[in-house]
Amino acid sequence: MTATTLDPTTALVVVDLQKGITALPTAHPSAEIVERSAYLADAFRERGLPVVLVRVTGDTPAPGRTEGPARRGEVPADWADLVPELGRRDSDIVVTKQQWGAFYGTDLDLQLRRRGVTQIVVTGIATSIGVESTARSAHEHGYHVTVAVDAVTDMDADAHRNSIEKIFPRLGETDTAEAIAKLL
Repeated sequence: MTATTLDPTTALVVVDLQKGITALPTAHPSAEIVERSAYLADAFRERGLPVVLVRVTGDTPAPGRTEGPARRGEVPADWADLVPELGRRDSDIVVTKQQWGAFYGTDLDLQLRRRGVTQIVVTGIATSIGVESTARSAHEHGYHVTVAVDAVTDMDADAHRNSIEKIFPRLGETDTAEAIAKLL
């Protein structure tokens, strides 16, 4: 669990730290995930590096059949609002997605490539869903991937652990938010 380097054009991608999702019960306190993500966002902004804030507004099921239920019912009006603790700036890129990952059906890849980004650092909720889908897609798009393992959590502790231990090391590097900030 050691990140070795960050490219000069690395972007931070914060996945689904919005009011409706941070209010869900998670394996690790969501307030800590938000705090560490905000810490990284500030560090990236101080260095003039892109910060991408991703939110999900849809409950659009992917094509095909699934056994698991999709989220249903009415959600509060502010459900998709990014949490204020992230300190959103005008310079931040906001991506609104309808699916699990931040790349599919959005202009995230275009936004990153226009800025010359070659690597992303990922934080957010849920580790095994939005974070993992985004990390997998970034890897498939040719980006170097680093996951801040203390800035991600899941509603399912076993799913979180599987992503951290089995999936992310195959997609890139992992480390703590503090260690990643020191590499900037």
